[in-house]
Amino acid sequence: MKFAFSTNAYRKYTLEQSILSINSAGYQAVELMCDIPHAFPPVSKKTITLIKDTLRKKKMKISNLNGFMMSAIGDFHHPSWIERNLAERQKRVEHTINCLKLAKDLGAKTVSTEPGGPLDGISEKKGLELFKAGIEEVLPVAEKTRVKLLIEPEPELLLENSRQFLEFISQFDTKYLGLNFDIGHFYCVNEDPAKLILSLKDYISHIHLEDISKTRIHKHLIPGTGSINFQSIFDALDMIDYKGFVTVELYPYQDDPEHAARKTMEFLKSFNES
Repeated sequence: MKFAFSTNAYRKYTLEQSILSINSAGYQAVELMCDIPHAFPPVSKKTITLIKDTLRKKKMKISNLNGFMMSAIGDFHHPSWIERNLAERQKRVEHTINCLKLAKDLGAKTVSTEPGGPLDGISEKKGLELFKAGIEEVLPVAEKTRVKLLIEPEPELLLENSRQFLEFISQFDTKYLGLNFDIGHFYCVNEDPAKLILSLKDYISHIHLEDISKTRIHKHLIPGTGSINFQSIFDALDMIDYKGFVTVELYPYQDDPEHAARKTMEFLKSFNES
């Protein structure tokens, strides 16, 4: 299994420092955060060259481009796909298009995005209409760049669970739209991630891994410190012969991300050896 670590835990570090730290912790790849202070697109050719050179020197790959957060102009969830204001929605569309283009320049295969966004007082029906319209606007770019756009269901956002995801994606006929399977998110909404891996295997192109406490409150924890059954997770991934990356996503640990990265790698190694 190929493990990566997301740079969104390294928001107090430069992108180059983040890559080097993740490499020293034993990971084969990095997920790049498409936000400040790392790679909020569009980025300069100089930055693209720096990223490629740093990765090449350490023999590392890119697991995914994380286009979820937009703290450069908003926050974790805003501007979303379903803002009341058209200009704000367009910022999300343009950001996603820029992420797809950056992925092509870097040779990355996927870009993950939020599942609509917070409803913030609008109806679910209206939210779904706006989200569909936004996705339809960016899909031609995904198809042109041959970079897959991955929706990431999350608790308390428009698409929270597998049923909502399946209903939404059934409206599209393209191989360039898929699922960023976040293990903890599905666990938070009382679904069994291991069973979902089997039922959603045709949509999964990238995986986020973190632990969650038994309360199922949406707070990312270092794997092995919560209540998720990772044996069942890895067994399910073996059953579907998953060949993609599993990216550890621990953005709450920005005070000491390397410690979180190393502790997780220790857990993953012991897991594979047991």
